Formats: sequence, C-alpha cells, structure tokens
Amino acid sequence: MKIVHVVEALEGGVYNYFKDLSHFFGNEETSESINTTIIYSGHRNGVSPKKIEADFSGGVRLVHLNMVREISPIKDLKSIIRLIQELKKINPDVIHLHSSKAGVLGRIAAFFLFKKIKLFYTPHGYAFLRTDISKSFRKLYLTIEKSFQRLFGGTTIACGDTEFEIAKNIGPAKLIRNGIDINFARQYFTEKTNEKLTIGTIGRITFQKNPKLFNDIALKFPDFNFVWIGDGELNHLITATNITITGWLLDQNVVFKTLNSVDIYLQTSLWEGLPIAVLEAMALEKPVIGTNIIGNKDIIVPNKTGFLFNEINELEYYFQILKDKQTRTEFGENALKRCFELFNKNENFKQLLALYKE
Repeated sequence: MKIVHVVEALEGGVYNYFKDLSHFFGNEETSESINTTIIYSGHRNGVSPKKIEADFSGGVRLVHLNMVREISPIKDLKSIIRLIQELKKINPDVIHLHSSKAGVLGRIAAFFLFKKIKLFYTPHGYAFLRTDISKSFRKLYLTIEKSFQRLFGGTTIACGDTEFEIAKNIGPAKLIRNGIDINFARQYFTEKTNEKLTIGTIGRITFQKNPKLFNDIALKFPDFNFVWIGDGELNHLITATNITITGWLLDQNVVFKTLNSVDIYLQTSLWEGLPIAVLEAMALEKPVIGTNIIGNKDIIVPNKTGFLFNEINELEYYFQILKDKQTRTEFGENALKRCFELFNKNENFKQLLALYKE
C-alpha cells in the first residue's frame, strides 16, 4: 500500500507529530507492507529540509514542495501543478492531507489524478477558528472547508474531541487523537522542588500563543518565577522581570530537561488543534493550567490534571491550590495516567494504520 501525506505547516506541534509518524511508518516492520511518502513545505520558521532529513526516519520518502500559508492564486496554482506531478509519479492508494492549506491544494490535486483514492484530511486546528484574522476571512475559510468537502469528499480525521464534533457537522469524520512518545519523555522525569514556584510554557512566541497574557500573569504574580522555553518575533512583549526566555533550544534533551524543571505548565494560547507541548508536560507529571479553548479543554481535566481559565483573576485561586506540593504530585500522576489512556502515539498511529487499511 502506498500512502502519501501532504503538509504545508510543518512546524511546532505538527512538526513533532510528523517526526513521530515518520518513525512509526518508517520502521522496518511497517515499511515492508506500507510505502510512505511525506510531501512537505520547508523553510517555514527555521524548519529546513536538512533538519527534517536529520530528524525523520529514513524509512519514509521525503519530498520538498513549496506551499504558502495564505491565499495566493499564482503560487497556489504552481503548488497544485507540482503536487499533481508528484502524486502521478507515486500513484498512491491513500492520500492524507494535513492542515487547512494542504487540505485545499491536496484535494484539487487528488481530483486531477482521475482515479479512486482513499482521501483523508486532518485540520490540526481549523483555520476558521483563528483569532488573528478578520471575521470576513474566518467566514471565508469556513465556506472553503464546507465547499471543498461537498465537491471533493473524503473523511476528516480529527486530532481532538472538539475538532471531531466540529468536523461531523461538515462531513464524514473519525477521531484519532494526537499522541506523543510517552516513554521517551519519561526518561527526563525527575522529582524536583524549586525554591520559588516555577511556571513554564514552551513554543514559539507568536500571536497564537498569547505572550501578552503570559506576561500579564507574571506581572500579577511577582513572587513566582516564569519560564518561556523558546523564542519568537513577539518576544518584545515579554517584559516582566520574573520571566526567563530560554531562546531556541535546538537540543531536544535540553528542552525536556528544562520542561521537567518547572512546577506548573501554563498554556495561554488563543487557539489550538491538540497541543503536543501540553501532552509532553503531562507526561512529565506537570499539572497544567490552560486557557479554556478547543485543544486545551480536550486534554485538561479540571480539578484533576489542572485547570481551565477564562479570566486572569481566576488564576489566584488555582495557583493557591497548586502551591501545595502534594496536590501538584497528585495532579501530575493523574496527568500521566491520562496520557497513557488517550494520548499514546503508538496506539493512536495503530488506529490510523487500521483506518488506512479498511
């Protein structure tokens, strides 16, 4: 069986998802019966083809093809033509499209193969849920999603429970949650007590991750230490003196060791698909406090693995609860258990493989 994945937004959590996917489908046992190709757009926010070739399994074929995030008729047409050419060479049995832009370009390209192919699409966070664009653009993106589903068909594979509920209203849908390599993360777990309560997050400092809110929280709680693991174009919004920005940590070992050093994980995002970083924090037994949005609320169980919040004033009560080390330990153990139950990447990729074979 020949399977092709097409992805434009290969960065952040999606990058980690594909790295794990490449190792699952590229291992010797799976690759004997499954031929996997990943068609991706590189050079996005520092993600280069050289890095991808180093990180991804050699058991999958990688094809670099330029795609742009926003609507651009000329560039999009060029991408579609290249996609058609690559897909004709491969002659796949299954095409799986990832993120909104690839969902559009890939469906058009698949249509021009003029053959029956199993077609799947994972939004990884619908574009019409973004809050950095106008209402008119959000409405346009929703119209595109619905129209392309009617015109080209296919099955949406949602990466989280709320995304699944939305997808069912657009067309045929299945739920296969994002997952992580829990055992890999666990090797970095050690019990640690900080002199001051330390609250951390991980990711690119962008509008989506809401660095202004993270900074406002740090200003409101000057007795706590805060850590932003990463960097980005909006780092100038981080002004509180009790926040440390680590900068880009290219060594994954250092990233996990730094993540393990925090007491509480804080996710201030404005929108998400199903955030991988939150799962990694939970695998390291960190209680998680997150904004009450799609993605976060599909992972966090309030008063059991962490808390969800709508207003910054709610955090005073939540931090007061989690200042107690025993409570943090209990929440962290619950978080790890939830990871094993729902977010184990090997089990979830097995579900994906079974769906391809149906």
